[in-house]
Formats: sequence, C-alpha cells, structure tokens
Amino acid sequence: MRLEEYWGVGPKTRETLVDELGREAAIRAIENGNVRALADAGLARGRATRILRRATGGDGIDTLATSDARSAYKDLLELASDHAVTQRAADRIRVLTPLSTREAMEERLDDVLAARDAWAGLSADDREAVLAAYERYDEREGSERAAVNAALALLEAGVDSGPFAAIADLERERLEAAAEALAALDGYESGSRVRVREGADEELDRLRGTLGAVEDMDANALEVIEDLRDDGVRDVTAFRQAFEDRLLSETDVTIDRVRAAMPENATDATDFVGGTLRALRSDLTEAIDEREETVAEAFQETLADARTAVDRAVEAVDDIALQLSLARFALEYDCTRPEFVAPDGGEAAVSVVDARNLTLAARDDESVQPVTYALGDHGVTSVPDDADSDLEAPDREQVAVLTGANSGGKTTLLETLCQVVLLASMGLPVPAERAEVTPVDSLVFHRRHASFNAGVLESTLRSIVPPLTSDGRTLMLVDEFEAITEPGSAADLLHGLVTLTVDRDAMGVFVTHLADDLEPLPPEARVDGIFAEGLDPDLELRVDYQPRFDTVGRSTPEFIVSRLVANASDRRERAGFETLGEAVGNDVVQRTLADARWSGEGNAGTD
Repeated sequence: MRLEEYWGVGPKTRETLVDELGREAAIRAIENGNVRALADAGLARGRATRILRRATGGDGIDTLATSDARSAYKDLLELASDHAVTQRAADRIRVLTPLSTREAMEERLDDVLAARDAWAGLSADDREAVLAAYERYDEREGSERAAVNAALALLEAGVDSGPFAAIADLERERLEAAAEALAALDGYESGSRVRVREGADEELDRLRGTLGAVEDMDANALEVIEDLRDDGVRDVTAFRQAFEDRLLSETDVTIDRVRAAMPENATDATDFVGGTLRALRSDLTEAIDEREETVAEAFQETLADARTAVDRAVEAVDDIALQLSLARFALEYDCTRPEFVAPDGGEAAVSVVDARNLTLAARDDESVQPVTYALGDHGVTSVPDDADSDLEAPDREQVAVLTGANSGGKTTLLETLCQVVLLASMGLPVPAERAEVTPVDSLVFHRRHASFNAGVLESTLRSIVPPLTSDGRTLMLVDEFEAITEPGSAADLLHGLVTLTVDRDAMGVFVTHLADDLEPLPPEARVDGIFAEGLDPDLELRVDYQPRFDTVGRSTPEFIVSRLVANASDRRERAGFETLGEAVGNDVVQRTLADARWSGEGNAGTD
C-alpha cells in the first residue's frame, strides 16, 4: 500500500515519514496506531492522531456529523485516556472511533468488561505491582526491552485471568534470556555495529577497563617518565623493567601483552613509553572489538531463539495496557454494558436509566443527579424511585421536545445522551444503570450557539439537515435552535426540523423554550419538561433534573429575580430588581423568598 492512500498523507507528509522512518516502518506505525512514532518523525501530535483515527477507524469517524459531536467525542477520549496505564495506551485510546458493526462493538465490550472485572478482583498489592511494571515500561519509552521486562513483572505478580491470560502461557525462561540479551545490547544505529552494554560480559568489561587505564597513562606519558626517573631509574634495562611493573600494577594488562607491545628499537625513553602505550591501545581496541562481536553474536542468537516469545510479549503487554486503561475508566465512573437493540432494521431506541454526565462526574460534582430518559421502542418501564416515585415511564415516541427551567440541566441531558451513544458505538461501557442503544450512522449534536447571524443560521442548517436526508439512522440532539435566529422564524424552522426528523424515521431531542409555538407536533413527538422547585436557604436554584414526560416545563424567572432581589446590596439596584419582580408577579417573588427563609430556619432548628 502506498503511504498517500492513507487519509491525510500528502506528498509532504509522505516525504517526512519516509525520511525519518522509512516506508515500511511508516506504514507499520499507521496500521498499529502508533501516535508516538509519527510524532517523533515530525508530525504534529494532533495531525498524527487524526490520520490514525481514519486509518484504524475507517468510516466510523463519519458518524460524527457535526463539530459539536466531534468535540464531545474528543472530550470522552481525553477522559478515558486520563486513566491510561501507559502513554502508548493513552495514544491508542485517543484513536478509537465508532465501530461499524454490532459484532465489533460486542467484542470490544467483552474485552473491556472482562478487564474491568479482573482489575476489580485484584488485591491492592497486585494492582500496585501491575502499575509499577507499566510505570517502568513507560520510563523506557515502551521499548522491546521494556515490554519483555513488563511481561516478566506481570508473570511475577501472578496475575493470569481476564486480560492477563495473554501472558499466562508465555515461556518465562525464554523471556528471561531475552531480557538479559536485550539489556546487554545497545541496539543498532544506522551503519554501525551492535554495541554491548557495560556489565553484560565480565571479560569485555575487564578489557574496556584496561584500555581506559592505558589511555589515561598515555595522556600523562611525560609524567610517568619523570616519576620513573625520580625513583632513580637510569639505565635502559632498569627503565624497561620499571615501566613494565608500572603498567602491570596500574592497568590490569597481562605481562605477555605488555612485552609484545614494547618496541625493540626505541631511540629514547619517550619513544619507548609512547610506542608501548600506542601498541597496547591498538591491541586492546582490537581485542575489545573481537570480544564485543563474539558476545553480541551470542546475545543475538539468544534473541533469535526467543523471537516468537518476545513478539508475543510485546503484543500482549501493549494490549493488556489498553484493556486495563479502559477498565480503570469504566470502574471510575461505574459504567455498565449497554444493550444494542434493533440491529436488523427494526424500531430504533435510545434509553438510559440513572445515567450520569461524565463531564460533571469528572469534576467530582456531588450534585450530579442521575436521570432516566428514553426515545423510540425502548424497554424502560419505570423511573427509579429516587427520582420521583409518581413519575410514569416515557412513552415510545421517537422524538422529544425538551423544555423547562433555565439552568435546569437540559443541555446536560443532551450531552449525556450523546456520551452514552458515542461510548456504546465505540464498544465501551456507559455511565448508566442500564442503557439501550441502536447504533446510528449519523450523530447530530448541536450545542447552543448564541449569534443572531444569517451566516450562523445557514452554516447550522447545512450541518444538521444533510444527515437527516441521507440514508441510514440518525440521532438529532439539538440545543436551543432559537438562539441563532428570531423567535418567530426559529419556531417555524424548529417545527420543520421535528417534522423532518419524524418523516425520516430518525430519533431526536430538541431543547427549546418555544414549546407552545410548536403546536401541533406530529403524533410521533412528545414534549417533556424539567422543573425548578424553588430556592434553597443559600438562594441557589433547586432543580429536579429528572424530566417529566408529556409535560411542558416552564422557565422560572421568578426564582432568578427573587435571588437578585435578596442579594442586591445597593438600594437602587434592589429597587430595580423589585420592579422586575412586579413584572413577573411580586407575590410569587415574595413567596419564593419566604419559602427560602423558612427552609433555612427549619433546617437550622433540626440541627
């Protein structure tokens, strides 16, 4: 395959990759999703990630039909990568994309959930040992040596179930021999021979030490001569003997090598000492090269014999790291397996029971309220009691118009549904007690963009309408469409979008404050509402984030105005807010403030 056939690889990028990696290595890096290799070759990390998403995920990335859907997707991958046990695993997580078949989604879910259960079942000591092994692996930049050592450390830890089964049957003795060989060899450099590290061979270390001592003496040859003369050495025979003794005592060189190096026809002491030391350096360098070549060949033979075991260890350690990373993510957010429904063209559905928004959960926001919601031919028969014991389950409309209080969690619910569908489509567990998902071909997620601008309206329509008119299943998650045009036109356009969604057998949730202006809706659509319940003693808005189905939610300006009245420190500002209170109903504002004060006093009395 030619490099230019990969998405995003043009002539300039191809030239960079070939120059730095070579063609075959560049192709391997792309096929293996190796972000680090491409980044080290000179590509910007973001560009490398985009190329690999296309190369490894194929058309799955096309599921993300809008920029907001792509943004939500990237945010999810960053959350997951925060739990990676290695940098390589984090890079692999970042290039995950929606999968194209239910079988692929189920297979990945099987792997991740098995890893989750295995990780949860480990003792604290075993977890620490595994993480320590991967920390050392990262410190050595995921090299072959690092992978073999990590595999041996995992074997030593005795973990062998779930994702660890991949290393359970590795040949420990071969890996140990390979680890020794890899530790000994410095590896190849372009055009150079293999180098053997210090400590790998005793005789090689002795020869290198001897050469170093001889080189030091050679650098100080004149001082050596002066020292010998100061000791009273005068005649040639005595000088030769004294110099020989000096070499034997300070350099660990053998007497035979010393005598063989001494010149026969030296003209004076300087010539004699210099000639001897030069000959010794040459002789020792040759001996070192021969010994290093012999030792390197032996280690290379060991590696060749262990090649299969090493390759399996490299692959297993890498795959285990990915599965453990995703398992840690799933455990952190108490994620569960989604159920895939309507795989063969039946009625589609998206439903969640006690779903949690990961963006909020990642902030350790204790106020995150789980919500239950459903569209299409779902199986939700009740809403958990901790939400509202009197709340009936949603009907099976395929489209919903979501209304309600300002700051009431409508946008958060849209984002939560988007997260659940994205995670499920990537074959990952979802943050809900239960979830049903029909995989979609197009996910249209549109956040609120407040801009009264014809260009914004046109670009928005260009991004959200084409997915609806194309073949395949589409899920529409559109937030406050009216923010980009005047209310009258917005209501007409939004009604048209709801109708088009129904006509195309798509599913959708449309957040709006214009529910009354959308009547009559198609029978396949319903209106749901989120309600504010007043102010707490701290004058914070109390909201039940669980939507009430087939009920229009109302904005709650009186609660907001009440808080502004109570918090106003300037008398003129307070008077201004009181004027607004009269506009929304002064008796309601006063009752709201009284309820908040009463709640505070009541709470204080029960402490």
